[in-house]
Amino acid sequence: QVQLVESGGGLVQAGGSLKLSCAASGRTFKQYSITWFRQAPGKEREYVVGIRGTGVSTYYTDSVKGRFTISRDNAKNTVYLQMNSLKPEDTAVYYCAAKLLSWSSSKDDMDYWGKGTLVTVSS
Repeated sequence: QVQLVESGGGLVQAGGSLKLSCAASGRTFKQYSITWFRQAPGKEREYVVGIRGTGVSTYYTDSVKGRFTISRDNAKNTVYLQMNSLKPEDTAVYYCAAKLLSWSSSKDDMDYWGKGTLVTVSS
């Protein structure tokens, strides 16, 4: 069983930065790939970024490449999402999700979910 808790969301002006954290429970954290999803009002939940358990491989959806950076500290059971040059269209609830062993961008493949943290980018 893995429990995930997101933090770091808030209100920021366009062009600003935020750093989200996803803290996980459990002793097998490094066996899980972690993916950040987001869901804007009235829209479906979409994949944003992902990272494999070792942290060697990372994945980014096109709209955030060059602006967002995902990283993980397995000693702290935490994954980070550094978000720079934020745009109003980045406004959403951000969720982290865990998948055992392999990585996937599909929300249907995730084993565990956090409850989300709200990011609001004002214009």
